[in-house]
Amino acid sequence: MHVSERYREAWEGYWRGTADTQGEAIWDVDPSLAAAPHCALLLPYADASLPVVDLGCGNGTQTRYLATRFARATGVDLSHAAIAHARHADPAGRAEFEQLDLVDRAAVRELGGRLGDSNVYMRAVIHQSEPQDRPQVAAAVAELLGERGRAFVVELTSAAKDVLRQAAQRSGGPPEKLRRVFEHGLKPAGAEDEETPALLRAAGLTILADGDTGLAQTERMPDGTLLELPARWYVLARA
Repeated sequence: MHVSERYREAWEGYWRGTADTQGEAIWDVDPSLAAAPHCALLLPYADASLPVVDLGCGNGTQTRYLATRFARATGVDLSHAAIAHARHADPAGRAEFEQLDLVDRAAVRELGGRLGDSNVYMRAVIHQSEPQDRPQVAAAVAELLGERGRAFVVELTSAAKDVLRQAAQRSGGPPEKLRRVFEHGLKPAGAEDEETPALLRAAGLTILADGDTGLAQTERMPDGTLLELPARWYVLARA
């Protein structure tokens, strides 16, 4: 299986049109607002001597932070253009980056075979995936964990739709970073609230801890406050 050509081209087009400047993508926040607090939730359960794989790494901002907390960090993304951005932003080679379709079970299995048991970091990937692909995305998390790995998965809740609607309500239309998401046919907050934990359990994962949070973005609301989207996080292990 593979993602649809429409979905692949949507992400390639988005990243081809994105500059290398950090923060150009709406979700490309400083790690102090994402990977750092997420690691604080994951590390009490995880063995940091194992590698970590950042699924849907984009331009690698969070992956480079993860490389400071784990023995080895690998960022993977569907988009070749995103991986090019990630490598360009990491001239010191702190992390490794490669293109990967999470729906391609053979490719995911091959990566898992090379890395061995790994921790997984996945920030807001299921909610953007096409409905038919979401079970395979959850299965990719389980495949990469092996027996010893632990995962941190955070996904938008349905409440994020209302927040995004409010953020888009400007006299001149949605702000640029949000407008670009819509123009490329990307569909944030597409998964229902009960769908994500159900998919994770169906993939053979056990939820060790979970809670509500907000995912900070690089765009702002009409009142000038930072856009933060309602989300829920999970720390996971293989059942």
